[in-house]
Amino acid sequence: MENLIFVVVAQLNLIFGIAGLMWPDKLMPAFGILMFPWPASYRAIRTHGIVAIVAYLLVLGKVLTVPW
Repeated sequence: MENLIFVVVAQLNLIFGIAGLMWPDKLMPAFGILMFPWPASYRAIRTHGIVAIVAYLLVLGKVLTVPW
């Protein structure tokens, strides 16, 4: 169960990361709320997308290499 929650969170992170790379205009209002004191920018959304994909690959590597 521990790994299931971990993998689901990683999947959601990957989904929003790829969505941020493909449709930054649609995610701009959400990032405006999440990054409240600072204005959301395309650069921040693109950086989040790239970092989310790298983090997902690290999680996938951990899940595949650690025995159940």
